[in-house]
Amino acid sequence: MAGRLKGPTGRYGGKSAEERQAERRRRFLAAALELFGGSPGYRGTTVAALSEAAGLSTRQFYEEFRTLEDVLAALHLQVNDWAEEAVLDTFAAVDSLPLVERVTAIFRAYARNVTADPRRIRITFVEIVGVSPRLESQRLARRARWIDLIVAEATAAAARGEAVDRDYRLAATAFIGSVNGLLHDWSAGWVEAGLDEVVDELVRQLLGILRPVGEWG
Repeated sequence: MAGRLKGPTGRYGGKSAEERQAERRRRFLAAALELFGGSPGYRGTTVAALSEAAGLSTRQFYEEFRTLEDVLAALHLQVNDWAEEAVLDTFAAVDSLPLVERVTAIFRAYARNVTADPRRIRITFVEIVGVSPRLESQRLARRARWIDLIVAEATAAAARGEAVDRDYRLAATAFIGSVNGLLHDWSAGWVEAGLDEVVDELVRQLLGILRPVGEWG
């Protein structure tokens, strides 16, 4: 299908066309979180099944999206946005804390958000992988944003004399790879550890990367 169908305009039931469109989109994304993030997963879901789960028609689906891949792309961005908002809120709350406490609080805010719902883990670390070049580009772009955030925090810590002054980009990239790999494997049942243990290990890795002054030679 070349593009989305045009939806109705004007007010209906006390809602504008834009409000109705936003509501439909929310319902489709909520249904996608349930199906893509649970059973049967993205690859096992059809437009008809998603529309039924959303309580909407396939025509309404094509008014909002062109393909199921568009839905997965939007859902992946939404899940990342939720986690990013949680992290940025925590940044503001812990700015005056020492490095170790600050970094621990920030990463735990991320971990709490992304792991609070197992479906979010599956969207972020399982379903998005290998779908298409377009989604791989999106996945890597969002990963780059997390890398930039870590580099910015590390650089600020170094400027305050809390961490060693060095280029942190390679280390941050390696850490994000560890986060993705470990949470993917944990979600898939390949890691014999509880989620708290997984998060604790990742916190230790992040603190090791930052190399607080006085802890390394």
